[in-house]
Amino acid sequence: MRIILALLSGSLFGAGLALSGMADPMRVRAFLNLLGPWDPTLAFVMGGAMIPMALAWLVQKRTDRPFADQQFNLPETRGIDGKLALGAILFGIGWGIGGLCPGPALASLALAPVAVAPFVLAMLGGMALHRVTSRT
Repeated sequence: MRIILALLSGSLFGAGLALSGMADPMRVRAFLNLLGPWDPTLAFVMGGAMIPMALAWLVQKRTDRPFADQQFNLPETRGIDGKLALGAILFGIGWGIGGLCPGPALASLALAPVAVAPFVLAMLGGMALHRVTSRT
């Protein structure tokens, strides 16, 4: 049952990314281009995503356990440190250059695999490098 829910959730997420334009690197770059022809579309997509997420947090607080697991596995809240800041900077640089971030990159593999494959390979390499060099 968990695998079916994961596949349905991932498919819904990927479809949402594709339909919203988040999987289109040119639209993302136009959103990030504050000095040229700016496209505000993704601001509405991100703002619209806050509503279901806020509802999900309200439901989670009133629920003893998730539908398909024994307990909630939520990360602890930690302060901002150098590692987080550096990660955010690297993420932003990669997002600005490539026009993709991890979720849309994986969704884009179905749309344009040859064009997106170098980004995904570099992303996976960065994740592997982090795993090897990280002690926490």
